[in-house]
Amino acid sequence: MSDPQHNPAAAAQPSPPAADDGQAPQAQAPLPDSPVEDPMSVLQAELAMVKAQNADLADQFLRAKAEVENARRRADEEVSKARKFAVEAFAESLLPVADSLTAGLAIADATAEQLREGSEATLRQLKSALERHKVIEINPEAGTKFDPHQHQAISVVPAEQEPNTVVMVLQKGYLIADRVLRPALVTVTAPK
Repeated sequence: MSDPQHNPAAAAQPSPPAADDGQAPQAQAPLPDSPVEDPMSVLQAELAMVKAQNADLADQFLRAKAEVENARRRADEEVSKARKFAVEAFAESLLPVADSLTAGLAIADATAEQLREGSEATLRQLKSALERHKVIEINPEAGTKFDPHQHQAISVVPAEQEPNTVVMVLQKGYLIADRVLRPALVTVTAPK
């Protein structure tokens, strides 16, 4: 029964692989269900995908560029408006001062005392308006150490004070938000 001619089951079994006889194994033919892809069609598909990505990125770039230009334009408009109307609040706070001066000048027969009182009241209004907008006086007292950032020495005089200190203020200075608008003009003591 071991005879393959008489045993149909043994004949149906595949034979074991042949011993290596030095010849290269033969390539098996592709199976009928797996299509062989053409390399050109693969490259064309990749190219189409890259082109689509490129178009998408170019669109995103143009949109981002337009957005930046719009933001820059809006910022420029805001700066322009801020410059144009920056003094509006300050000017508005000075209007009562102008009104007081106009009213004082309208009194034809005012006495010296009335003029003095009106001038002092107007000066208080002016100082109040300046302080509301952070304009602060620089008015150092005698003996204050000379500060070149806030004081401008007009002359050096001999005095019985420490050297390099303020003797007298000739003209007040002003700061605006910690920045010197005008330094105080002062005389200072000479070094000994």
